[in-house]
Amino acid sequence: MQYPPTVHPPPHPAEPARHWRDRWPLLRGEAWVHVAPLLAVLLFVVVILAAFSYLRMEEVRREQEALKRDVEYAQQRLRLRLLERQEQVMRLARDISNREVQQPQFGSRAESLVAQYPELLSIGWIDVRRHVTALETRPSVQPQPRWMEDGQLRAEEAENGYGLARDLRQPVYVLPPTAKNAEPTLELHVPITPRGQFAGELLVEYSVDGLLRYGVPSEVLAKYAVALLDDKGHLLSGQSIPARAGLSERLPWAGNVNEFEIPVSPVGNALVLRAQAWRTSQGLVGNAIFWLVLLLSGTTVWMLVANWRQSVRRHQAQQALQAETSFRRAMENSMLTGMRALDLQGRITYVNPAFCKMTGWREEELLGQTEPFTYWPNEDHDQLAARLTEELGGAADPAGFQMRVKRRDGSVFDARLYVSPLIDATGKQAGWMASMTDITEPNRVRRQLSASYERFTTVLEALDASVSVAPLGSKELLFANKLYRQWFGATTEGHLKLVLRGGTANTSALVSDESLDAVDSFVGLPLDNLATTPLAEHAEIYLEQLGKWMEVRSRYLNWVDGRLAQMVIATDITARHQAEEQAAAQAERAQNASRLITMGEMASSVAHELNQPLTAITNYCTGMISRIRGGQISQDELLGALDKTARQAQRAGQVVQHIRSFVKRSEPRRQWSDVGPIVDQVVERAELDLRRRQVRLVHHVAPSLPAMFVDPILIEQVLMNLIKNAGDAIDGADRPPDERVVDLGVSQRDIEGVAAVQFCVTDAGPGLSTEAIERLYEAFFSTKSEGMGIGLNLCRSIVESHQGRIRAENLYNAGRVVGCRFTFWIPVGPPHSTQSADDAGQHVKAMA
Repeated sequence: MQYPPTVHPPPHPAEPARHWRDRWPLLRGEAWVHVAPLLAVLLFVVVILAAFSYLRMEEVRREQEALKRDVEYAQQRLRLRLLERQEQVMRLARDISNREVQQPQFGSRAESLVAQYPELLSIGWIDVRRHVTALETRPSVQPQPRWMEDGQLRAEEAENGYGLARDLRQPVYVLPPTAKNAEPTLELHVPITPRGQFAGELLVEYSVDGLLRYGVPSEVLAKYAVALLDDKGHLLSGQSIPARAGLSERLPWAGNVNEFEIPVSPVGNALVLRAQAWRTSQGLVGNAIFWLVLLLSGTTVWMLVANWRQSVRRHQAQQALQAETSFRRAMENSMLTGMRALDLQGRITYVNPAFCKMTGWREEELLGQTEPFTYWPNEDHDQLAARLTEELGGAADPAGFQMRVKRRDGSVFDARLYVSPLIDATGKQAGWMASMTDITEPNRVRRQLSASYERFTTVLEALDASVSVAPLGSKELLFANKLYRQWFGATTEGHLKLVLRGGTANTSALVSDESLDAVDSFVGLPLDNLATTPLAEHAEIYLEQLGKWMEVRSRYLNWVDGRLAQMVIATDITARHQAEEQAAAQAERAQNASRLITMGEMASSVAHELNQPLTAITNYCTGMISRIRGGQISQDELLGALDKTARQAQRAGQVVQHIRSFVKRSEPRRQWSDVGPIVDQVVERAELDLRRRQVRLVHHVAPSLPAMFVDPILIEQVLMNLIKNAGDAIDGADRPPDERVVDLGVSQRDIEGVAAVQFCVTDAGPGLSTEAIERLYEAFFSTKSEGMGIGLNLCRSIVESHQGRIRAENLYNAGRVVGCRFTFWIPVGPPHSTQSADDAGQHVKAMA
């Protein structure tokens, strides 16, 4: 559609001469001679303009044809995009009608459509009562679209698109009127008709500018000034080329705009697509218009900027007022505390939603009531009436008072009411304001806490251990149970005595559970107080005034008032301490008995072993006497014989000394010991018994073994016991002479990431049964009929007291048991927790 050029009214007939004289000063007076050349030039210009006008008209005609084709192509593309969006929305409405899509699924699908197609501003689901059930908007726009107001469809929207969609049961496009400075939009109303019944609609809001930007091909937008118009020709979006004035009215090529318009389907005539070809030439008149347009544009921009700033200020003021009102209303409606206002006569003038929710009565039912109020319980009328009289008289307690409130359903709950004067804007008192809080749950919790405290106190009073709590750096006793008061009274004297005595107690053998934790148990507590506290976490002390052994435990805690306090728990362990002492004595007697039994079995072997060096001494002495008498010996030979005699005597003394040190009853004593001497002494004593049994002992010690921090006598006892058991096993298996061998191997190993010395004793006996392996280290369990069952139990206790391990395993050859191997290892270096000489005895005692 093309509009005719603007026609200016002709000048008044009586004024043509004056008009031309005023416009052309050369026409005044006798200046016609100067006008003739000008007229000739003008005639020449007219002829040139006529020739160029014909050529321009032909060019314009071809441009119009090209413009028409491009506009129709753009219209098809825009129509196809609208139909695709319409089909997607109709599919969504159909899924809603079939109840395949609920509100959560609608949100995700609508969000996907809005995110995928930029021309979509919002998609709303409106039910039959015009309530907005669900809404999805583009993040860049306001959360509430133009067509929605207070969660409902606007009335004018309901009359236009909503009504047509409801009546026609078909999708309806509506171009709503555009407010000033607002973005033009296009609405699509798609009805939701489950089973042919109207159940609402889907309202899709298009951005007209987005339709133009993304619906029209980019090559058309680049070639022409494309715009979308409404049915009245008003520009909604896009670009428009203004027509020229003056000569443009008469010369189409000078100012007429080459344009073409076509309605956009399926919207219809309400939305028109117009394209205007850009001007390719510009004359003097065009330049003047350009500057005029530039000036007018600058003026218009200035006016629009000024108008925009004024609108922004007005809009900000409106938003601030609306936000303040909404905030106050939202704060009022969101409070969980019930609010009630009374006038000076005691009539209810205001209640908030929380008050109505607490009592169950509606606002209109409560407003205007006077005493007795409907939420007063019948049995409390007199009491609450007296409270109301005090409230109206200004004598109410500022700390509030507790009352019972009756709900509409007849149930009663506990509440606390705080009353204050209600002051209006003029500073005068208009009534009384009361806030009500439901304290039913706090009262229940308070009762439960009271009962829990009573149970807790009962348990602490019945404990067989004394419990006391006192702050650090103070003699105040914060808590003490019944047993503490019986032992120490109601003062902190006993608490401090336990602290001081527990700090100096021997705790080397006792390690608290928390000390094994990698997390510091004092984290977050003030270190300056903890550094001055001598109490250990776990200690055993003896109180002379009570004649009892006490196990003392302490913990640091934050008291209820925030102070750092120390809790001390003292348990009577006198009976346990006595039992431990008796067990230690019995274990020591069992250990010595084991050594005595071993020595009893070695008695004959010891006699034979001593007979050899004594016989050698006799032979050396007899030989030397004979040769001296015969004068057949030199001085060197005599000295060699005497040296051999001395070594044999020393050997006999060493045998006796080793046996005495092994049998002698003494306390365990750890020291740095080399492995070689320990093995040599064990081999020397063990061979006495093994030779009697016709068993050969083979030993091999790895070179450069590190020293061990052990008790060598205890390690010798373990090796002697294992070698003796190996010899007994070979005797019981009745092996041939070439298989009657006991192998002792010593080497260095890295076991479980720890450097250790490993001892292996291997025999060629019948091996161990499954039951024997499982019960091997049980006290008084033995595989020999004459065995006492304490040897291996003591061996394991000794090895584990040195923080080592011992294990036994059978040796197999082609599925047949060919022997047994006992292996134990001792870590190299001192233990992780340095132990005194009593440690081995404690461990042996525990295992025995």
